[in-house]
Amino acid sequence: MTVLSLKAPLSGFLMPIEQVPDPVFAEKMLGDGIALDPLTSVLCAPCDGRVIQLHEANHALTIASPEGVEILMHIGLDTVMLRGQGFLPHVAVGDEVHTGDVLIEFDPDYVATHAPSLLTMIVISNGEKVADFDKGRGEVKSGETVIMTLNLNGRRASSPAAAWTAEELAQMPVITSPMIIVPNETGLHARPAAVLAGLARKFDADIRLLRGDQSANAKSVVAIMTLNVGYDDEVSLRAIGRDAQEAINTLFPAIENGLGEAGMTPIVAPASVARDQLSAPPPRKRSDDPNILLGATASPGLAVGNVYQFRRREIEVEARGSGNPLAERARLDSAIALSALELQALQARLHSEADPARAAIFAAHEELLYDPDLLDMAQAAINNRLSAAYAWQTAVNTQAGRLEELDNELLAMRANDLRDVGRRVLGHLAGEQADLPEVPPNTILIAEDLAPSDVANLDRSHVVGFATTLGGATSHVAILARSLDLPAVAGIEAGALVLPKGTPVILDGTRGRMRLNPRPEEIAYIVGMLRKREQKRKADLETAADPAITVDEQRMEVVANISSQGDAEQAMILGAEGVGLLRTEFLFMERRTPPSEDEQAEAYAAIAGVLGRKKPLIIRTLDVGGDKPLPYLPIAAENNPFLGERGIRVGLDRPELLRTQVRAILRSSKAGGNIHIMFPMIATLDEWRRAKALVDEEVKNLKVKPVPVGIMVEVPSAAIMAEQFAREADFFSIGTNDLTQYTLAMDRSHPKLAPVVDGLNPAVLRLIAATTAGAFEHGRWVGVCGGIASDPQAVPILMGLGVKELSVSVPAIPTIKALIRSLSYEEAVEKAKEALSLESAAEVRALYPLEDYEL
Repeated sequence: MTVLSLKAPLSGFLMPIEQVPDPVFAEKMLGDGIALDPLTSVLCAPCDGRVIQLHEANHALTIASPEGVEILMHIGLDTVMLRGQGFLPHVAVGDEVHTGDVLIEFDPDYVATHAPSLLTMIVISNGEKVADFDKGRGEVKSGETVIMTLNLNGRRASSPAAAWTAEELAQMPVITSPMIIVPNETGLHARPAAVLAGLARKFDADIRLLRGDQSANAKSVVAIMTLNVGYDDEVSLRAIGRDAQEAINTLFPAIENGLGEAGMTPIVAPASVARDQLSAPPPRKRSDDPNILLGATASPGLAVGNVYQFRRREIEVEARGSGNPLAERARLDSAIALSALELQALQARLHSEADPARAAIFAAHEELLYDPDLLDMAQAAINNRLSAAYAWQTAVNTQAGRLEELDNELLAMRANDLRDVGRRVLGHLAGEQADLPEVPPNTILIAEDLAPSDVANLDRSHVVGFATTLGGATSHVAILARSLDLPAVAGIEAGALVLPKGTPVILDGTRGRMRLNPRPEEIAYIVGMLRKREQKRKADLETAADPAITVDEQRMEVVANISSQGDAEQAMILGAEGVGLLRTEFLFMERRTPPSEDEQAEAYAAIAGVLGRKKPLIIRTLDVGGDKPLPYLPIAAENNPFLGERGIRVGLDRPELLRTQVRAILRSSKAGGNIHIMFPMIATLDEWRRAKALVDEEVKNLKVKPVPVGIMVEVPSAAIMAEQFAREADFFSIGTNDLTQYTLAMDRSHPKLAPVVDGLNPAVLRLIAATTAGAFEHGRWVGVCGGIASDPQAVPILMGLGVKELSVSVPAIPTIKALIRSLSYEEAVEKAKEALSLESAAEVRALYPLEDYEL
């Protein structure tokens, strides 16, 4: 084993680097080393070597020893802000130096009065070459005293990128980011370089920071600093590897926002304007009526009650630990174990309440407790003598922050789940449990944000609804609220947070708004209407198992849209006649690798078992893409992901992924059941034929009976070509959400356009009519699995257009079946013909007006 001894570059007193009052050095983000409180002002070479980096502010440089060890020396704290004043370098990059040679002179009086500290850090930036550090103590003399002895391991650290073959590399995506203008006033000096390198090391991809025709390894602090990136410089990132897209998605905004330096304002590069416009949050909607606060629908329904403000008190923890890393890790493990027991008890309670879907959310929370990256990050901080509580809190905040930066809204929403898990463990470490307070009856809970565990533990006898200024419709909080049939509004105006306790309000979760100080007669009207609705809901539930047959003997099939086995079980209880859409994404999301064929086959067979042998189970193949990426399925950034690689295009481009899923579905059909396969986002006959051919191949390979295979009609081309598709496809299911936005060229999530994106627009109805007409030419049936299938005003129109199956949200099943029993099929046909001649969705809706309350 080679030994390298480093001599003191300055005279002074040594101190552990962990005690430096700067987390970048104390937490060893730049690497391990030692700190020196200087008595002299001439920095000398600690060993023989070559100068490989000298910062333009002349306060820091790096020497590479003959053994390849990189020694970074940084004079003072925040001295980069001096912009070179008080420092005189005696060397340049490329110079060979010997132990004791003068490297930099500095003016101690000037630096001491213009910077927080003169402490000088000597750090090994490529610590993978060092097997063991032996650090000195006490007073040292420049050029004479050995301050560190390094036992070198004599090998280079290997990276995943280095192990890839040329053939593997050729098949991996190369992702290049748009241009970024660096906002850091002093450029990418040691601190932001350390943050960038730390983020980059989390990915397997080979990541390069590009500046002009120069590039640097983004995982190397020294390499980044060697680029001498200054304020207002233009840089970009290039990554190659399986997680290249995820790396770019994380690092791009981190650089754009200053890599954690305080006060940084992003500077938008011309090349990134389009990206920023796409990803920037929309302006918050505001009402012109001072008594109405606007938000977004999280869970539909009306509630009348009084405001109760919920403020979560942050748990404060000490950074320094006991000095015993083993004891601190034991404390963390104990807190995690207690949290796991709590989550298991919560799951058991929800299962006992016949709510497996909610229980599954907390099963996912239990998995987060043992996330290896999270635990590794916490362990690294504990090893640096930080407390278990501080280490855990830092790791959770870091990981949650990364999730929040992702363009994928669904994954970004999972940051709230991670913080919920983090608070649970932190509460045990700090001896504080932050339970929800007791609230009075008829409470409308108002909070900046709620955690999933908060919602699961709400006292439903007292809380009748809630509103939060943060969150969205895809969060687990919103999903839980919908499963509880609890009206909720997300993203409500911040004025909600200052409403006095006890303020009477009407919460309209359906429209995403809240009325303040309603008149007594308004409250009385709402209470009476809610009582009638509850009575009707109970009546609908009593007849949920009865078939949906119109007054003139026309039968409609009402099936369910589901995302799990728990959904299937609930759908059967509520009278579903099958499953019209199984979203298989639940098996693929929130994991680092795709599910195996066995895992998928088992899941599909279990759901088929819930339905029995006769009820149909339509399984949609994986529907992801540029708008819904997966961490293990990198897809190049697209200017318009809704028109790019998504749906069946992803499967056809990665046939091994699609083939595995098709085999799993076919295997599950062998156990019995009425299983169908459905392909998403089919736009051309070529796409259909390629996907169908793959199914036919696997039917032969597995020697199983063929199953019905159909398509989702989500783009106008499929509707217009329905007759041609019907010659070959077994069935159609219309996804009206996407069909509407593609027909109207309006993003259904756009804050201004969303209210106009209505599936009852006559243009959309004409495409539905074209689909049913084309299908009937060849005896195929047509269903609707989009949002309007659950819309009471849309149901009779769809029925009149020839739709034979409605696949609806699970809670809506009894209501939709009861509605159909009250309708006349002949009248629906006439009203549908009239609808096709109208000019707007509002006119169509007027054909079947609903009694409702308008805030």
